[in-house]
Amino acid sequence: MNRKLMFTLVLFAACAFAADQPKDTIMKTLKVHSSGRYLCYEDGAPFFYLGDTCWEIFHRLNREEADLLLTDRAAKGFTVIQSVVLAEYDGLTEPNPYGQLPLENNDPLKPNEAYFQHVDYIVNKAASLGMFIGMLPTWGDKWNKKWGRGIEIFTPENAEPYAEFLAKRYKDKPIIWILGGDRPVENDKHRAIIRAMAAGLRKGDGGKHLITFHPCGQQHSSQYFHEEEWLNFNMCQTGHTFNRDNYRDIARDYKLQPIKPCLDAEPGYEDHPSGFKAQNGYMDDSQTRRFAYWALFAGACGHTYGCHDIWQFYQPGRKPITAARTPWKEAMKLPGSAQVGYARALIESRPFFARVPDQGLLLQPPLAGIDYAAVTSDKNAEDKATYIMAYLPKFSEITLNTAVIAGGNLHVSWFNPRTGKAENPQQIANPRQYHPTNPGEGDWVLVIDDAAKDYPLPGLPAQP
Repeated sequence: MNRKLMFTLVLFAACAFAADQPKDTIMKTLKVHSSGRYLCYEDGAPFFYLGDTCWEIFHRLNREEADLLLTDRAAKGFTVIQSVVLAEYDGLTEPNPYGQLPLENNDPLKPNEAYFQHVDYIVNKAASLGMFIGMLPTWGDKWNKKWGRGIEIFTPENAEPYAEFLAKRYKDKPIIWILGGDRPVENDKHRAIIRAMAAGLRKGDGGKHLITFHPCGQQHSSQYFHEEEWLNFNMCQTGHTFNRDNYRDIARDYKLQPIKPCLDAEPGYEDHPSGFKAQNGYMDDSQTRRFAYWALFAGACGHTYGCHDIWQFYQPGRKPITAARTPWKEAMKLPGSAQVGYARALIESRPFFARVPDQGLLLQPPLAGIDYAAVTSDKNAEDKATYIMAYLPKFSEITLNTAVIAGGNLHVSWFNPRTGKAENPQQIANPRQYHPTNPGEGDWVLVIDDAAKDYPLPGLPAQP
């Protein structure tokens, strides 16, 4: 049987798979909101992108383990599981838990049906729990080795039919396509491969799913593809060091034309050694929260959490990558993974599509470093707002311009991002300039509402 005929049969099998799946695994599709800033479902309902970098889930977890991980993440409010079909760490040569490799002879035109049935299972499980798979067709070392394991197997000629195979197989599944995979686009061949994959995805699913690009550390998808039609929203990767000021990266993409949603798709991971060196110390949930709120208040359409032990599914007997130290089942209990869900709840408790970054409401020179206070509101073109939020990594002396809130009375509270609870709610007359007092140790979000709006306490689900 020649290769072209074989691949045609595989594509046919992929279409049959999509048609035969249980209806409860099929979800609404996503689109970019008319504002250009955020994502939403086809019916216009808000979609908050809360991702987790479970890069090796298809490659390293069996079905029972995948069930455990996905159930935990759904319960914590995650909406996207970022996962790689052709994984970075020996993804072409080390079989999955069932002894299956993804490709025959490392040929992208010869996918192994048994391997993809395991991928199918995880896609369907995530869907049954209300989550999308942020699916990378391949890690970047398969088209630009640069560093890592490789092997480079993609060309512009085989990238398109491989992507078409995937898109047809998962046409009716809750998928967000993520091209790239932590490698730079360094020449015309690399760019042609990515464009060919994008074309294959569009051909395979008819444009049904969103497409983005995951860049390497401290880079942006917008550097390479911002003006290309297939790139629906931008990702940046701000990387794995203490106190990285990722609000600057989001602000960069937020200002670009044409307007596209943006997010930090790989900030510093919880339990990751800063700068990849254990002697520097490990990042914890305080960094996890800081990266999330700084990005969201700078205008990101969502955020990605990561845990160093979970992306690689480290466990005893498996060689740790970059000084991983906590078995992944224990790492699921680290506090940061729950706390990013509190951030989602806070954002969803206020008008979703009206949120804008609003540092101009700080009535003093901007704070820097760990003192940086990030401010967001729903201020409109007439300079009127119904709420203001300010994230303080630690309490600093700030004064906020509350004159943008038209109402005569304000509801003021402190949202605790460590617990997800609002504290010290009170109603006050609008002073036009508000100078809060210290709520206590730790990081906080100051929430100021127009009392006439009667918004729920911050962190609770938004009222219909």
